[in-house]
Formats: sequence, C-alpha cells, structure tokens
Amino acid sequence: MKSFAKLIEKLDATNKTKQKVAALADYFAQAEEQDKLWTIAILSHRRPPRPVNTTLLRTYAAELALIPLWLFEESYHIVGDLAESIALVVPNDQHTCHKSLSEILQELVLLKPKTEYEKKLYVQHMWMQLDYYSRFVFTKLLTGSFRIGISQKLMTKALSLVTSVPEDELAYRLMGNWNTEETTFEELIFGRNEQAYVSKPYPFYLAYALECDVHELGEVTQWAAEHKWDGIRGQIICRKGEIFVWSRGEELVTDKYPEIADLVNFLPLGTVIDGEILPYIDGQIGLFNDLQTRIGRKNVSKAILAKVPVIFKAYDILEYQGKDIRELPYQDRRLLLEELVSRTNHPSLQLSDQMNFTSWDEAIAERELSREKRSEGLMLKKKSAPYQVGRKKGDWWKWKIEPLTIDAVLTYAMRGHGRRTNLFTDYTFGLWQLNEAGKKELVTFAKAYSGLTDKEFAQVDNIIKRTTLERFGPVRSVEPTLVFELAFEGIAFSNRHKSGVSVRFPRILRWRKDKKIEDENTLDDLKALIPK
Repeated sequence: MKSFAKLIEKLDATNKTKQKVAALADYFAQAEEQDKLWTIAILSHRRPPRPVNTTLLRTYAAELALIPLWLFEESYHIVGDLAESIALVVPNDQHTCHKSLSEILQELVLLKPKTEYEKKLYVQHMWMQLDYYSRFVFTKLLTGSFRIGISQKLMTKALSLVTSVPEDELAYRLMGNWNTEETTFEELIFGRNEQAYVSKPYPFYLAYALECDVHELGEVTQWAAEHKWDGIRGQIICRKGEIFVWSRGEELVTDKYPEIADLVNFLPLGTVIDGEILPYIDGQIGLFNDLQTRIGRKNVSKAILAKVPVIFKAYDILEYQGKDIRELPYQDRRLLLEELVSRTNHPSLQLSDQMNFTSWDEAIAERELSREKRSEGLMLKKKSAPYQVGRKKGDWWKWKIEPLTIDAVLTYAMRGHGRRTNLFTDYTFGLWQLNEAGKKELVTFAKAYSGLTDKEFAQVDNIIKRTTLERFGPVRSVEPTLVFELAFEGIAFSNRHKSGVSVRFPRILRWRKDKKIEDENTLDDLKALIPK
C-alpha cells in the first residue's frame, strides 16, 4: 500500500507527461503481480463498490479526532477534499500497516455487506495504522472518487515500456469485461482469455476539435462528412453467438438497450460496429435530455422502452467476418458498413448519412443546418484514413456549431476545489421571470465553474464576500450585481429543474461588466432557444 501511495503522490505532484509515465513504469517494474493488476483496475475505473458512504466517514473521522462534527464539516469545506481533510485531522503516529494494495482492496470488497459497527471499527483501525499519504489514498479508495489525471493512454505507455507489449495491443487488452477476481496480471497483459476476448471492444478513435479555417484542410473531395450526433458513443460486438454493447466509458450496457441487443439475431458473427446510441422518438432523433431518462436505470420498463426507444447510428465498421479491418482506408470500411446495414435491415441499426461536397462552401452551409437537424455539427473524415487508437490529429475532425449563449445573473456561489479551495468559484446563475404578483424575480437555471481567468476569479470572489446575503453551509446567496455570458451546447424542457429548462455543458464565456442586471435575459428568452 505504501508503494502505491508513493506512486499516487508522485503522479499528483506533476503535470508533466514524461514524469508521470516514468513514475508509472517504475512502479510496474517493481510492484507485486496482484498489486499491478489492481493498479490497472483502479486507473481503468474498475474500483470495487463503495463499502461506506461519505456521511459515515465524516462521522468516523470527527470521532477519532475528538472534535464535534460541525467543526469537521467546516474544516472539510475549507480544505475542499474529503480524503485530504480526513488524512489531516485523524491523529496518527503509529504507521504500523504493512498490508499490500491488493490485500486492502480485497478487504474493502468484503467490507460492503458488514454491519455499520464492523465498518466503523475497520475503517478507524486502518486510519490509525496508515501514514498520512497512505491514509489519504485509502480514503480515496473508500469513497470511489479516485481522480488523479491519468489517462488510459499514459498507463498503456508505461506498461508498454515495462512489458515490451505494443501500446495499441495493450489498449485493446485492457478494454472489455475483465476483473481482478477472474484474471491475473500475466493473463491480462500476455495471455488470451477467450471469454474476455469474445466481448472485448476496440479502443475508440477520437477526433480533435477543428481550430483552423476549414479551407486549410485541402481539397474537399479528400474528405467525407457526417453529422455529429449527441448521444452515447458505443460499439456493438457480435461474436460466437453473443452480442455486447459497450459505451465509450468502457461500460457494458447491453441489458440497458434491448432494442440494440436484439441485433444478435440479425448481425453476422465476427462483426464490430462503431456508432452512437440515440433516442429515436416518433421517427426522428431526440435530444440527449430524452436519453437521460434511460441512463443509469437498473431496470428498463416497458413504459420507458415505449416512451424513449433508441437506435444505434452506425459510423464505422472495425471487424468484418472476424477480421480486424481498422487499417483499411475509411472509404473502404464505409462501403462494407453500408452493405452490412442494408443486409441486416433492422430498425434499431441505422446508417449515419455520409455527405460528399464539391466545395467547402457547401460544407459550411450544411453545418449551419446542424441545430435544425438536432446535431452538434459535422464530423470530417479523411477518406484514406485508417481507424486509429485514441485522440489523434489530422484525419478526423469535429467541426461543431457555435454554442447557444445567454446573459445571466450570479445568484449563489460555493468554494472551489484543489488550488481554488479558498476562493468562491462555483457559481449558480438565474434569469428574470415575472412571479404571480407581477414582479420580476430571478429563477436559477444553471451552474458553471470555468471560463474566467485567475485574476477574474479573485475579483469575483472579493465581490461575493462583500455582497453575501445568506449562508447555507458551504453555499452563499449573493446580492444580484454580476452579469455573465454563458454558453451551452444544448437545451431542453425539464420537469426536474425549477426553471423548467435544462442546459447541456454550461460554462462562462465572459464577465459582462458592461451590462446591468435589470436589462438581462429572461427565462422566456432561454425557452425560445429550445428546438421546436
């Protein structure tokens, strides 16, 4: 555990890619086999289920520190990170724990079904035996919020240095339906688990946002275009009489989309298709907000299947007749995909329309129709390009439409996290609406915490502290004096929000010092942006 904690400390202390890869490679070269396997699992988001909720952890920590819970809560809000707060507040000078990472994680797996009293004894006992950083990491494992800025790509690069297995092959091996109970490090990296192979998707190819003028891409005839749909990127894998649906987040979601799972009876074996899971209501593509009613549901009822049916919009084919065809040019793969979708003839599998333009002006005109067609813009794909691994520049570009914008008033603020712990940087915004008495009031509709410079955040923080009206734990309501222009990717009606509207990916574009709050946009202005 100490070795793993030292690794996390090194990774957390630098933003330099080379140093992170070197730290990972050094760890993988020296760690025990089972610890290496668990490290890969943790960094691949395969952590064990959370055995204790955070409310109980805060209570346990306050009790050990001999302080009232309210004082721990206030300290936690200042520090901004629960694991760090606990690591700091729990008294400890023993440092007697010599358990390995794998031993502790196995104990956490067994801890989940135990009584609250047994959980308390175990957690407090571990805190008292671990050194500061090991205690911090242990608590991160307990809470499940283990985010240290390590991408799958960095981990595979480090593993490749140590094992001499090519990065692309490692990326493929680490995907799929494997777990620490049914495999070993040796099998995962060097062996071939037949069952895991059957379900395993390919690493996704991801596009960069187009930042240059589109004319700089060269001849338009070298490029194919299709609309960029706003759903869940995924792969359909059909092998050995079984079908698997994977999301880009490496989640197996076959049982959540039975419409797509039904393709097992129609697709030929040895087929892998890349595409997008989309809501498809009354014969047209819906909004991401529609799809959210199905995301996260453990049981998909007949009612929700009828209300929000889905389709799989096919973009590419990666495996055909059992062969990996990613090295073929995109235009060749596209012909195979068109033939396959046509032959399959299933309502849940639809081909993403491809467009071939004779001029970039035609492409620009089509992109301007994106919002009308409920897409986010265009994807541009070089016809000669292979299907690559990860995010690469040059062959695939996402050419998104400009975001929707609106001017809104800051109404609430909360302290940030990390280096912004001492500043109020997490904001809630409101828009004007007439209440039943005919008076204007601000109705909250969005939260955002990015888009300002460090200098601007400091200036806004100073104003928030001077204009606070009320405090609700870590949240402050403020006098409405500040106006910001917000950008967002999508908008829809919502019964879950007080405003009746939900916006997708809101962020701050700029601080509108030139505007008065009385003149700002209304909730009706926002609703007018919702697609008809």
